[in-house]
Amino acid sequence: MSNSSSVYLTGPKKDFFNFFTPEKNKNNLPKWTKSNLKKTQTIKKIVCGIPPNFLVWKKPNKLEFYEKDNKKRKYQLPKNETIKDIVSSCYTYLIVTESGKVWSLANSNEKKEVPLLDVDQSTFEKIRPVTFFEEKKLFVNSVVMCRGSGYYLCNGDQLYASGSNDCGRLGIGQREGQEPMPVYVQDKVIKIFAGVYAMNFFFITSQTDLLYSCGSNYYGQLGIGSIFDQYTPTVVKNFKGSEILTVSSSGLHSILINKKGQTFGCGNQVTNGLGVQKKIFTLIPQLKEKKAVQLSIGTRHTLVLTDQNELYAWGYNGLFPTDEFNKIFQKLPTKIKLPGFFTHYLESKDMIRIASGAYLNFLYLDFKNTLSEDLRILFESQKFCDCEIGTMGNQTPVHKNLIECRTKLTIDQIQNKLFVEKSINKEQTLSFLKWIYYDEISDIEKLEQTFNLLELTFPPSVDNTLEKDIAQLYQDDDSKDFKILVKIEYEQDEEEDNDDEEKEENYEEIPVHKFILYARSGLFREMFDYVNEKENTNKVQDYTNKSIESLKILIKYFYTNSIELTTDQDPKLIVEELSDAVEYYQLNDQCNCESELLKIKKQFDLN
Repeated sequence: MSNSSSVYLTGPKKDFFNFFTPEKNKNNLPKWTKSNLKKTQTIKKIVCGIPPNFLVWKKPNKLEFYEKDNKKRKYQLPKNETIKDIVSSCYTYLIVTESGKVWSLANSNEKKEVPLLDVDQSTFEKIRPVTFFEEKKLFVNSVVMCRGSGYYLCNGDQLYASGSNDCGRLGIGQREGQEPMPVYVQDKVIKIFAGVYAMNFFFITSQTDLLYSCGSNYYGQLGIGSIFDQYTPTVVKNFKGSEILTVSSSGLHSILINKKGQTFGCGNQVTNGLGVQKKIFTLIPQLKEKKAVQLSIGTRHTLVLTDQNELYAWGYNGLFPTDEFNKIFQKLPTKIKLPGFFTHYLESKDMIRIASGAYLNFLYLDFKNTLSEDLRILFESQKFCDCEIGTMGNQTPVHKNLIECRTKLTIDQIQNKLFVEKSINKEQTLSFLKWIYYDEISDIEKLEQTFNLLELTFPPSVDNTLEKDIAQLYQDDDSKDFKILVKIEYEQDEEEDNDDEEKEENYEEIPVHKFILYARSGLFREMFDYVNEKENTNKVQDYTNKSIESLKILIKYFYTNSIELTTDQDPKLIVEELSDAVEYYQLNDQCNCESELLKIKKQFDLN
């Protein structure tokens, strides 16, 4: 694709639109308007704050920050850090990395909502590490923020919170004022949710499989059946935690989407999508037949995107490009027409993304190539490298199987041609390895020189694509160095003695490359990071209780990015089991995997 912008926005008249849109668009944006952002193929996520500013994550570890008056700042985390997610409150942004660290971007000239460190008069000049978690030896898995507070899921299931406890939004009781450093809330927490402009949050526990909420509840937006603020976590009515896809809030209402794609609302009647005041989450009739997959909430409006890339919106008027919004508040969900640019991507694996500012909406594409993103994480971590290339004293650890499958040369041949017969420099080596691991051509001249030395055709042909090479690696059973053990149910022979002697458990082994598991699965990445490499980590037992057929298909998907069934496999069972396994194994490309499962559903006419 060209580098033309694929980011569109819409909203009311504000001067700050100038910094994100062409100069001519200074008035209201009644229609989706193309931004002046370039190279938007690299955009991973956009988050918004107040006063009007936006943080753009450009994968893998670059950030751009836009303020009013056309100010733009660029940041880059250290090379050994890879961004996992970015979140915002009204005045503060937090960045969590794959290494379990947290970084902050804050403006001390405004109200310090999450004062994790002593920021100077920086006006967002510098990204700063939040040292608290490292000092306490806490690995941060995920972060969410609401207006004035931050929530941190650490070491797998330990919940910490910091910032304002106004209305009880930290869930630690009736403590007044701020908690400048994160305080422990409870353990056994597996998911956390919040809304940027809300004063409450939600979480799910593994112990009870229930959804809890606390904080501001004047309109009944906690979904607990009352309108009193909650200073300690309280059970949300009528939902199991395992049923929930996402929850988010504004200061007035909350929206919940379950894993079936059903959309529920509660709270203020003009913003909850129901048109009537509700103190418990209630199914929104207009979206009853739709499967929602994304949710974004501003201060007084909501966007919902369906699996068919249909966009619905409701709430405060002046934000949406449609004639249907002819009132100050549009109480019920209304379908919003997408810009023509996006119609070309409705059937592709590139995911349409939505994001909301306080009074502003973004529409953009996440160009999916998660295989290369995953292998970039592997390259930067240097985990499970089994050989080195380079000259003495300047050697780089690499993965032998990956290097050989991409070049069709042996490691010895590469070492001789590049570092014995010729001695290429560090920059040329790095350029070569970027192509090997994630198909990036960062310096075309240096990469071409390396290809010539290796007597390879440049530019790489279609037979040298990352996807095809990794798919071929799947067939190489001899080089696989790890096994997933799947328990096989023991069937007792009728003629055997029915005594109390414990029967030996039987397992079937699924061979796989350890570095592929590390690259493709967040679950295995966390497991391998915690386990000492000197310990025996050549096998692990699977605890998903899924069939051996489903897990074999999932492992093959790690290599091929596609799901294919044989005639003797039960498509309904495979779809059901893989839908759960995708979340359990924490795949980065969950959307692509779900797209593959949707194809299976259509192929076999599954409801």
